[in-house]
Amino acid sequence: MKRSLFSILLFCSNFLVAQKFEQVAKTPPMGWNSWNTFACDVNEDIVRKAADAIVNSGMKDAGYLYVNIDDCWHGERDSLGFIHPDPDRFPSGMKALADYIHSKGLKIGIYSDAGWKTCGGRPGSRGYEYQDAMQYARWGIDYLKYDWCNTEGLKTEGAYLTMRDALFKAGRPIVFSICEWGNSEPWKWARDVGHLWRTTGDIWPCWDCEYNHGSWSSWGVLKIIDMRGDLREYAGPGHWNDPDMMEVGNGMTAEEDRAHFTLWCMLAAPLIAGNDLHTMSEETRQILTNKEAIAINQDELGIQSLIYSNQDSLEIFAKPLSGGDWAVCFLNRSKDPKDINFKWKEQTVIDPLNNLSLDFSRNTFKIRDVWEAKNAGTSAATYKTKLAGHSVKLLRLSIQ
Repeated sequence: MKRSLFSILLFCSNFLVAQKFEQVAKTPPMGWNSWNTFACDVNEDIVRKAADAIVNSGMKDAGYLYVNIDDCWHGERDSLGFIHPDPDRFPSGMKALADYIHSKGLKIGIYSDAGWKTCGGRPGSRGYEYQDAMQYARWGIDYLKYDWCNTEGLKTEGAYLTMRDALFKAGRPIVFSICEWGNSEPWKWARDVGHLWRTTGDIWPCWDCEYNHGSWSSWGVLKIIDMRGDLREYAGPGHWNDPDMMEVGNGMTAEEDRAHFTLWCMLAAPLIAGNDLHTMSEETRQILTNKEAIAINQDELGIQSLIYSNQDSLEIFAKPLSGGDWAVCFLNRSKDPKDINFKWKEQTVIDPLNNLSLDFSRNTFKIRDVWEAKNAGTSAATYKTKLAGHSVKLLRLSIQ
């Protein structure tokens, strides 16, 4: 016990300049999180099966890396304040689970809260940030989602700085996911604190709804997209806007799931699946593992899309890509079909933030339909198609 106490004191007296780990999350993190499907009913068997499914389904090959345990894994703290997992839910211990996940070539994420208790009523990290960071490093944790429940009297930026410093001093590179729901505008202060920050409240598996929980609400896909306006200037390698985990495979239609996934790809958002991977349909698997769509999300430039046009429920997004390519997404927000007659030669897309432009009067582009996995002509001709309600067309354009 004396040795452990000395370790804590030595750890806390380390006056190196604290910072976040810069070498991680250079592209939007990809993985899976337990909350959207299992909520507090999480255990080590569920997590192991999720890791197995990521490998066996082709998700690992598509780029999914993190297996993230959300709330309710916690047991009690010991006499020195170190947290331990619930022995009934995680009888093998967190280190053994981390070793199993690492043996699959994956990484493991965990959850805590800046307050005295987590949102699910388990022990939070308030006052124990350094013990928790040390414990995560010992276990081999690679990703921390850090929530904001039960934080009365705390200042947001300061609370997240404390955990950032603790993680850095623990010495193990960990992706730090800030989850305070966008209330304090973290995109303005968190670039040097975390690797991603939630921009909104929790997502709900619906197209354009609000699900009222009483004192708070969850939001459908379009509500999430519209909630914060244009935050693209704050996104980039190592610092991502996070519109929450995905709901693909959790009850929306296939068209809505495909649109939802596409929008997250265009926004350069983290791609964190939230469905039951062990029982997902082939249709859901194909959406989550579309490598051409994922390549747009994971593009090395890390530029979030801009809105080029929004008229009569037809919204057009454009995203600059490396090598002079662009991604263009046509989104039909309404339930009714829309006819698209898009005259490329009459369009010029300007991205003043990155000093880039897409000028069809000067260049002709080859067009690739991402979801159909086929070439779709060039920009020399008018692009004509019918877009079903609540659906998208995702195109990749390359100079001919």
